[in-house]
Amino acid sequence: MASERVAVLLTGVGKRYDIVSAFAEHAFTIAADPNPLAPAQYAAHERVVPPRFDHPSYGPFLLEVVERHGVRAVVPLTDLDIEVLARAGLPAFVPDGDVARATFDKYEAHELLLRHGLPSPPTVVPPEQPSSYPVMVKPRRGSGARSIHAAADREEMDFFARYVKEPVMVQRLMGGPEFSIDILCDLDGRCLNAIPRTMIESRGGESIKGTVIADPELVELGRRVGEALGVRGPCTVQAFRDPEIGLGITDVNTRFGGAFPAPMYAALPGRTYPELIVRMARGERVEPHVGDFRSGFTFTRWFWQIELDENHEPTGRDIVPNGPRPARPDSR
Repeated sequence: MASERVAVLLTGVGKRYDIVSAFAEHAFTIAADPNPLAPAQYAAHERVVPPRFDHPSYGPFLLEVVERHGVRAVVPLTDLDIEVLARAGLPAFVPDGDVARATFDKYEAHELLLRHGLPSPPTVVPPEQPSSYPVMVKPRRGSGARSIHAAADREEMDFFARYVKEPVMVQRLMGGPEFSIDILCDLDGRCLNAIPRTMIESRGGESIKGTVIADPELVELGRRVGEALGVRGPCTVQAFRDPEIGLGITDVNTRFGGAFPAPMYAALPGRTYPELIVRMARGERVEPHVGDFRSGFTFTRWFWQIELDENHEPTGRDIVPNGPRPARPDSR
């Protein structure tokens, strides 16, 4: 069984060249993105251009790809289509449709967490007023830190609630350090691992610098979230450790997080999340190993590019011979 060819379909691949490359090491990988210039598709064995996720033919298109290639796992790399995948009859590593819908709406996610006894900061929907300031005004269906504004008082809050041209919620502005926890659950909703990291620097809501840490409280929080919500596949939980109220979860994304390198570096041999997903796609039952990872590693992410010809095919050229220069230790 270990040598059996497995096909994996990754949707909304965008710029996630790292994730696509990691899956391509272990499975026949198909990249789907409606943008024909999405760079990550070029790391896959095959690429397809589906309709937009909100088009009626999106689900049928993916079903045809799954049947044609014998795909055993469909994994989303964006928030947009998770609920669609959950309801389309695909072998998707996503939670059920109701959880997918709730976690895409930040206020519904807040209420869902509270129902499960999980910590979420005080949150209201206008015109209800928060009990204290400062607060954050956030789009309920925002992503990538889009249109998030801090408000010191009611006047500022009211302004930003009007300024953001979509439904918003108002949440306590959390103090203290921010963390993310990268989780993987099996298809029965058992948490296999939960790997916390610091949030040293983020841009556009995506972490570009961070350190994997061995924090038992965060590991346990990640496990609880994954199993309470019935997560199937990857999930990223963002939380603050506020000096006044303690841990509070500010976001739950039932997909791989931006800082994919962190759990890749931290995983023990044979236990990276792409490897485990491929093993589960083969029908193997993977046993939980929550908290079993290496800590202390720091990642710092950067950008590269691909040259395409007039037909949007890679030319094989790069701006320096043999691609990016290998990272070198300080020689001082």
